[in-house]
Amino acid sequence: MAMVMGTGYLGQLFAQEPVPVTTAEGDSTKIQNPMLWADVPDPDIIRVGDTFYLVSTTMHLMPGAPVMASKDLKNWETVGYIFDKLTDSPKYDMQEGTVYGRGQWATSLKYHKGKFYALLAPNEQGKMGDTYIFSADKAEGPWKIVSRMRHFHDCSLFFDDDDRVYVIYGTGEMMELKKDLSDVIEGTYKRIFEREAEENGLLEGSRVIKHNGKYYLLMISQAYGQGRHRREVCYRADDIHGPYEKNVILQSEFGGFSYVGQGTIVDTQEGDWYGIIFQDRGGVGRVLTVSPVRWIDGWPQIGDENGKVPETVRPYKSGQPKKSIICSDDFSSTKLGLHWQWNHNPVDNAWSLTERPGFLRLKTSRVVENIYLAPNTITQRMQGPTCTASVLIDYTNMKDGDCAGFATFNQDTGALTIKRVGKNFFLEMGESSAQLSDREKAITKVDEKMIEGVALSKLSPKSKKIWLRIDGDFRPGQRGGRDAANFYYSLDGENWTKIGTTDYRMRFDWRRFFMGSKYAIFNYATKKAGGSIDVDEFKFQ
Repeated sequence: MAMVMGTGYLGQLFAQEPVPVTTAEGDSTKIQNPMLWADVPDPDIIRVGDTFYLVSTTMHLMPGAPVMASKDLKNWETVGYIFDKLTDSPKYDMQEGTVYGRGQWATSLKYHKGKFYALLAPNEQGKMGDTYIFSADKAEGPWKIVSRMRHFHDCSLFFDDDDRVYVIYGTGEMMELKKDLSDVIEGTYKRIFEREAEENGLLEGSRVIKHNGKYYLLMISQAYGQGRHRREVCYRADDIHGPYEKNVILQSEFGGFSYVGQGTIVDTQEGDWYGIIFQDRGGVGRVLTVSPVRWIDGWPQIGDENGKVPETVRPYKSGQPKKSIICSDDFSSTKLGLHWQWNHNPVDNAWSLTERPGFLRLKTSRVVENIYLAPNTITQRMQGPTCTASVLIDYTNMKDGDCAGFATFNQDTGALTIKRVGKNFFLEMGESSAQLSDREKAITKVDEKMIEGVALSKLSPKSKKIWLRIDGDFRPGQRGGRDAANFYYSLDGENWTKIGTTDYRMRFDWRRFFMGSKYAIFNYATKKAGGSIDVDEFKFQ
């Protein structure tokens, strides 16, 4: 089952077009920015003891609100999720609309008196948008719901030294919470600053810290107009209620892409500081950069000596084991790895790691029209600058009308699809694009185009196993990122045949799914439920 890279697309890519290295030759110890070249938006990061904990937005993916951990700010792993499912609406099950681009957003992570706390407000209207507060004894969980309350947009939870608790949200709005976090204290609403006329765009993404007795509110400024750029600003005060003064603490383009923005800062045990700020990078999504922080005149200035995101940063600690939030998997465990997330809530009785040990079995549980409504599509992030992933699928037990395979999944999807038609099996490389209603996020239209197909019944009449592979290239190009995907299949896992579109263009669209492209394994029924596939391995490089 080994995948030979030497003659494949990615092997040629690395051989012919090496990614520029900015450190000294042979020096692989430094953090190459982006720190995480994958879709990890809306970060909040804290340090507890010698460990950094990071939480990010994953919206409609379940389990949700991933908690990642690192000792050195270079090697990250997913250690838990704040919740397994959201159940406020059938939309989370794709039954009455969807939650594409909504769901869990911009979680705030805090540690106070021996407990972890997380506050998140789904980007929804009505009761679906009510704020959740969770707590846990360990970052890995289990997390328990403490309370639900009114919606707070892009908010920051903050525990002050006198044990009073606040939520800062929107554009400079604040309320105090009861000490047991059960609800707000009515009458405590306050607008803590009025933004200047120059802040003519969105001002959001609140993150609050306290340092040397002063309060710092970090926000992204989406300034619009000629010569204006996205930037990170900071509001500072001696009293949490104000008055506040403002300073621009980072305004930097980076790596051939747009200006960075939105994030926070975190200290080390020795008192040094780092800034973790995301950057939009097209099809791969919103990636994380790490920069040193210099305190100048009481302001946390993020970036190098020129105020820019550096190409490399020295890790906080050396000699840490290599870890990743994206992982290969042979499905030998009886428990699903934390590197996987389902598209919307999974149907629990329609997947298994134990019915056929060593395989992930995906069963069809309802009849749907397309991949965007398919339950139990399982995903991992794609990663820059270049990546490749393959899956080995046994399609013996598919039923007539079933569609299964491997995709670069987003609102615009490129997919390798195994289709059963009667007694015959076909492999198709196709492209599809989904349109959504504004309110319900219901799938209103799907445009599908088959680019190239082969008859598996003739190609492999005896075996019903196939390897599928997708290579991704997210390096800078003429239009931002190349955002190119290429598709392959193999009957032995060593010799690969290219199929379909060359350099399929992956896209990021905040108006639809609002996420970076994901590797996705899927299986859905178009005629009758009950079929299944067995996935033998997922191999990622």
